[in-house]
Amino acid sequence: MDLSSSLAGIVERVGQSVVAVHGRHRIPSSGVIWRHGVVVTAAHTLRREDGIKVTLADGHTVAAVLAGLDTGTDVAVLKLDGVELDPVESGDARSLKAGHLVLAVARGDGFGTSADFGVIGSAGGPWRTWRGGQIDAFVRLDGGLHPGFSGAALADVRGQVMGICTSALARGAGIVIPGMTVERLTEELLANGRVSRGYLGVGTQQVNLPDAWIKKMNLSSDRGLLVNSLASGGPAEEAGVLLGDVLIELDGKPCRDIDDVHTALGSGSIRQRLNIALIRGGERNQCSVTVGERPQRDSCR
Repeated sequence: MDLSSSLAGIVERVGQSVVAVHGRHRIPSSGVIWRHGVVVTAAHTLRREDGIKVTLADGHTVAAVLAGLDTGTDVAVLKLDGVELDPVESGDARSLKAGHLVLAVARGDGFGTSADFGVIGSAGGPWRTWRGGQIDAFVRLDGGLHPGFSGAALADVRGQVMGICTSALARGAGIVIPGMTVERLTEELLANGRVSRGYLGVGTQQVNLPDAWIKKMNLSSDRGLLVNSLASGGPAEEAGVLLGDVLIELDGKPCRDIDDVHTALGSGSIRQRLNIALIRGGERNQCSVTVGERPQRDSCR
C-alpha cells in the first residue's frame, strides 16, 4: 500500500507539469513543461506548425507557438504566453539501468493524467539515431508506448523526470530522450529555431573492400561506403564525387559506416573543407568538399 500511494503521489505531482498537445488529428500527444512558458514534446506527433494548442493540468486549453523542432532527435519545443506553471524536476537519465522501475506520465484529452508503470529494458551510453541525431544516453523501455504517450514525462521512483518518451526512434519499443538531451536541444531550438547538421548530399551503402585493394593501397580498414545516390547540386556532387565511388577516409580517418560520416558532420563542420579519400576504378583518389547544412525536412505534415 505504501508503494502504491507513493507512485500515485509521483503521478499527481509530475502530472501538474504534463500537458496534452493538440498538434495532430484525433489523439493528442503529451508534452512536458520544461522551463517556465516552454513545453517539450515528441516532434513526430506534430502535423502542423500553426494552430497548435495545449491543455494544461487544470483543464484550460491555451495556444502554443512552435519555437522549433529537430527530427533527428524527435524533440519539438513550444512556447506558451502567459503560462507560469512550474517546470518538472529533471534528473540524470545516465543513472538508469536495466530493471529500474519507472513511470510514464501522460495527459490525454478529457481523461486527465494517465500513467504507465514499467521497467527499463536496456540502457547504455551515447548513441546516434537512424535520423542522425545525437542522444546522450540510450534508454529503452521494456515495451511500446500507449497512444498519446509520446512526449510523456518518464519519472523514476523518486519522482525525478529522466526525460520524455517517444515511439519514433525504435521499432516496437519506447525510447527515452534523456533530460540532458532535451535541455541541449531546447536551448538551441529556442535560440535558432532549428538544429544545424553538416551535409554532403550522398546516399551510401557499406561494402567490404577486396583484399587486393587493401594490400595495394595499404588501407587500415576492410570496409568503405559505396556512393549509390547523389543530391543534385549537393556539396559532394559539386566537389566531383561520382556514383560508384567508394569513400574510405574523411579527413584522414577511416570511413567504414554511416556513423563515421555523422561524426565528421557535426554542427561545427558546416562551411568547413572536408578532405575525402575515395576509390574510383580501382585507384585511390582525393577530393575536397565544402560541407553544407542539412536541409530541414518538414515533419509537420
